Amino acid sequence: MKLRRRTMLGAAGASLLAAPTIGAALAQDYPSKPLKMIVPYPPGGGTDGLGRITAQFLSEKLGQQIVIQNVGGASGTIGSEMVRRAEPDGYTVLFNASLFVLGKTVVPSCPYDPQTDFRPIAQAGEAPLVLLANNNVPGADYAAVMAAVAKDPKKFFVAISSGGSAGHIATLAWLKRIGIPLDQILYKGTAPANTDLMSGSVQFFMDPWTALLPLATSGRAKGLFVTSKERTPLAPNIPTSAEVGLKDFNLSSWYGVWAPKDTPEPIVNKLAAGMAAVSSDKAFIDKTTSLGIVPTARGPKDFAAFIKSEVETNTALLKEANFKPE
Repeated sequence: MKLRRRTMLGAAGASLLAAPTIGAALAQDYPSKPLKMIVPYPPGGGTDGLGRITAQFLSEKLGQQIVIQNVGGASGTIGSEMVRRAEPDGYTVLFNASLFVLGKTVVPSCPYDPQTDFRPIAQAGEAPLVLLANNNVPGADYAAVMAAVAKDPKKFFVAISSGGSAGHIATLAWLKRIGIPLDQILYKGTAPANTDLMSGSVQFFMDPWTALLPLATSGRAKGLFVTSKERTPLAPNIPTSAEVGLKDFNLSSWYGVWAPKDTPEPIVNKLAAGMAAVSSDKAFIDKTTSLGIVPTARGPKDFAAFIKSEVETNTALLKEANFKPE
C-alpha cells in the first residue's frame, strides 16, 4: 500500500515538473498559426475600433494574422465566456473594456469571475471622459453651471450610458465630490443618451470623450471639463477637471487583452512582449492618439494589480449608490 502511494506521488511530481517544460515547448514555436481576438460587442463601437487597431499592430509584432471575431450580447458576457472556455493555447484572446472586470456587480447572470477566470495580458489604452451639458443649461462655464444647479437641483438630470460603465463610475464619483444628488437616468448605450442630452430630456452626460467630444466641438452641447491631466488637442477650449476645481479627478475608460486562465506562462509572456512593442510603436501611438485614446503599457503583473484596485474602488462606489443591476 505504501509503495503504491509513493509511486502515485512520484508520478504527480513528475507531471508537475513536466508542466513548465511543456509550456516552454509550446511557446517556442508560438505562434505558428493565426490568432483569434474576440471582441464581445457588435462591430462599429469604441471597443471594436481599438480592438481592430490593436490586432493589426499585434499581428505585425507576432508575425501572424489576428482575426477579429465580434460576439455581442448580454452586456459582453457571451463573447467573454467563449474566451473563458477556449483552449488555453494562446490562439484565442479577449479584447474588452473596463466594464468587463466588474462581473456580477453589473451583470447578475455573468457566468465567470473576471479576476480568476482570465489571465491579464496587457492594458492597451485608455480614453479620458468629458462632462457635457445641454446648451439650455444656464451658465457659460463649469462654475456658472454648477451655481445654477445648486439653486434648484431637482430640475436637472444626468444620463448614464450603461450600468457600471466608466461614465457611470465617474458620474457617481463626481456627484459624491460636489455633494448634489442629481437624479440619474440609465440608458442602453451612448447613442440614446446623446439624443436625450441634445433634446434637453437630460441636462448632463459624462462618458469617454471618443464618443462625446464631437458634440462639444460642433457646438451641439457644452463641454464643461475633461478628466485628463492636460487639455486635449482634440478640444483645446475645454478645461481639465483640475482647472475647474476637481483635484485628482482623472478617471478613464480603459481597454485590455486577456487570455484563458490556464494559458502557459511562456505564451502569456510572448503575448505581453508583443503588446509592449505595440504600445511603444510610434504609428500605433499616432493612430490611437488621433482618436482620443491614450496608449498605455501595463504588462501582466501591473495590469492585474490595476484591475484589483479598480474593482475594489468601483464596487464600493456602486454599493454606496445602491446600484442594483438589471
